[in-house]
Amino acid sequence: MEKEIIRFQGIKKYYTVGNQEVKALDGVDIIIKKNEYVAIMGPSGSGKSTMMNILGCLDSPTSGSYTLNGQNVSNMKDNDLAMVRNKEIGFVFQSFNLLPRYSALDNVALPLIYAGDAKKERDLMATEALVSVDLKDRMHHKPNELSGGQKQRVAVARALVNKPSIILADEPTGNLDTKTSLDIMSLFEEIHRKGNTVIIVTHEEDIARHAKRIIRLRDGHIESDKYNEVSA
Repeated sequence: MEKEIIRFQGIKKYYTVGNQEVKALDGVDIIIKKNEYVAIMGPSGSGKSTMMNILGCLDSPTSGSYTLNGQNVSNMKDNDLAMVRNKEIGFVFQSFNLLPRYSALDNVALPLIYAGDAKKERDLMATEALVSVDLKDRMHHKPNELSGGQKQRVAVARALVNKPSIILADEPTGNLDTKTSLDIMSLFEEIHRKGNTVIIVTHEEDIARHAKRIIRLRDGHIESDKYNEVSA
């Protein structure tokens, strides 16, 4: 039985916009186990971006508790959250978020600088991560010398380099054509097969179908949470 890696209990996130209270998340309960492959879906305004920000320790809930890998992170200070984020979570964004003047290798090594690893160790781990996403021959290229799919592979390698507990991907195929999107989704499947916990936030049904479980949000509540019988 795989151990639990994420537990949301009564997670609420309320904002005040003007004189109106917005209930972005309104009492969400979720358990995600190690090595699950989950898609989070929902229309605009459903709360999925808020949920991703809380899952990724980029934001804290208004109330409720969030336990990540056995640690309660709900009320942590920003500095502590940043440390948890760097150790536990590998992010992949729609817009790649690569530094234009850095090579692929240096972009992938960035999280290791924050972790305090020596340069030799950083380069070794970054090389290993790039090899794992099939980019060994592009290590010294800068982002403007790479295709969209290659840039996203660099971003995936950067997410993997710290060997995090969770890979959290926000619309990871949003800027890619159909064929390249399928290549990237195959890569996520491979990462999942190797034992990683993968969470993808998407509004695209065909992308969500690659996951083994789909959580649908609407108006800050979980509308459905089902295991996908026919995942790709």
